[in-house]
Amino acid sequence: MKSTSLLTACALSLAAVAAVSAQEVKFSIPGAQSAAPAENAAPATKSAPGATTAPAAAPAPSFTDAQLMEELGWFMGKRLSISNLDLTPAEATALGKGIQAAALDKDAPYALEQAGPLMDDLVQKKQGAYLEKLKVQNLNAATAFFSKLGENKNVVSQPDGLRYEILQPGTGPYPKATDTVKVHYTGKLIDGTIFDTSLQPRQQGGAVEPAEFRLDSVITGWTEGLQKINKGGKIRLYVPPQLAYGDEPKGAIPPGSVLIFDIELLDIIPAAAAPAPTVTPGPTTPSSGK
Repeated sequence: MKSTSLLTACALSLAAVAAVSAQEVKFSIPGAQSAAPAENAAPATKSAPGATTAPAAAPAPSFTDAQLMEELGWFMGKRLSISNLDLTPAEATALGKGIQAAALDKDAPYALEQAGPLMDDLVQKKQGAYLEKLKVQNLNAATAFFSKLGENKNVVSQPDGLRYEILQPGTGPYPKATDTVKVHYTGKLIDGTIFDTSLQPRQQGGAVEPAEFRLDSVITGWTEGLQKINKGGKIRLYVPPQLAYGDEPKGAIPPGSVLIFDIELLDIIPAAAAPAPTVTPGPTTPSSGK
């Protein structure tokens, strides 16, 4: 299991801080509005006689510099996912002392050349324990989820654990594993968290485009499941961990996760036919003359 080094994570965090220090930093706060009026805002009108005057807006909350620094510390800790280390109160206090020393530009409390490798080992051990706990939780959740799913008569179960539900039958051909398919899809976890979708632009300002790939180049659950629907159809796949990413985390997908995909099969591009083998004539055996 590959874990992220704390030294690497800290370096990335410091790089991010350095990058934003050269530009204006803004936090998006729900409900906050700019004090500057919009250019095309309509002029204020007089209230009609007897009309109720709207109550004055509540004053903006104020914070001390110390409170804002505390919030910044929380924000940086979240960015580094420190909570995933399951620190004890004593360990959290020690971590805070180290951050305080760095903030005041003091020397490292110990020789980094000696403590660094041991620090990485400790962090990786804690990360591994956290991922193992998360995997067990997700596998237990998967068992309960599939047990409940068995009550749905529209869901078809396969011997290897894949479940699928035809949402809309298609009318065209069925894909083969070696074909290339064009699809729109949305993938989510069993708690409803969407981890990927083709229904949003891949790049800001870009167009929404279907995904295109060879069917045998993706997870087993996709390769098997998408062959159950024909062109123009829609299917929902319930993919158990062993047919997805197993015990390893994958981006926003935790270890041991069940994946649910809603897929629309837009097009099938058949694999090119293999060329017929050419037969090269062998050497002619000379006649013996007899």
